[in-house]
Amino acid sequence: MHSVTESAAAVSGDLPVTFADVEAAAARLEGIAHRTPVMTSRTADARADAKLFFKCENLQRGGAFKFRGAYNTIATLTADQRRHGVVAYSSGNHAQAVAFAGRLQGVATTIVMPKDAPASKVSATREYGGEVIFYDRYKESREEICAGLAAERGLTIISPYDHPQVIAGQGTAARELFQRVGELDVLFVCLGGGGLLAGCALAASALSPRCRVIGVEPEAGNDGQQSFRAGRVIRIPVPRSIADGALTTFLGEHNFPIIRALVHDVVTVTDPMLIDAMRFFAERMKIVVEPTGCLGAAAALSKQFHQPGERVGVLISGGNIDLPRYAELLR
Repeated sequence: MHSVTESAAAVSGDLPVTFADVEAAAARLEGIAHRTPVMTSRTADARADAKLFFKCENLQRGGAFKFRGAYNTIATLTADQRRHGVVAYSSGNHAQAVAFAGRLQGVATTIVMPKDAPASKVSATREYGGEVIFYDRYKESREEICAGLAAERGLTIISPYDHPQVIAGQGTAARELFQRVGELDVLFVCLGGGGLLAGCALAASALSPRCRVIGVEPEAGNDGQQSFRAGRVIRIPVPRSIADGALTTFLGEHNFPIIRALVHDVVTVTDPMLIDAMRFFAERMKIVVEPTGCLGAAAALSKQFHQPGERVGVLISGGNIDLPRYAELLR
């Protein structure tokens, strides 16, 4: 947990991204990104012993919050960068977001994706106009492949999480949540590379300063939790979890200082907890949420990380999942 003084210093501009950057991103996204709904459920409230507010980024353009950061980043490119095009690496949601945002803004996109990425995410990325280049996530470095393509073709790299404009764009999701429901006691945010968590923490620090922002990772891939505890970025081997969007191995240099300064804690949930949350969303709230998108909900529904009766925000990060895989997990 961090002191008020430390957080205040962070908000004043000591960090690589500020809430002013989130506000600027919101202006660029106005009328472009969906202002996704905030859903509630009395059944969920009873299970969590709290008042839950679900920010449904599974209903965002491209099916995930990633559209916010991708569009905002491409919108800030120079004319020369736009002419040459961009390259990104992603297991799926950032891939789709960059390809879609590039198509909307007339910028060519190349996406480096793992060979085992969900087929629906690969297909959507190609349909949005992205050139897909595959790699083996267990044997090859996506960062090195991206760097090589950037050098060879003159492309601009758009990291899925470690880029100031990506972080600022992702923070607009929490900004909308606070504008809609007011201040919260706790906000649970999915944690993969840290872009969404960092952006949401910036929004919370400005709009709900007493809110405890908690990052939620898959238990098998807790590099963020280890880093948060150690006070430095910890790298881990590629984890194995059904939360394919959170299988990162380390946090970014731009988002880690924000997470250290403004996030209250980082916790983990198991794959069975994610499946339980997926089933709850399908059966009781009638929405499709991918495993990664259930990280925050799994933490909230477990009642382990908040106090009874609190007002709790939950970021649902995405809903992109192959239907056969979805049926298999719910079975």
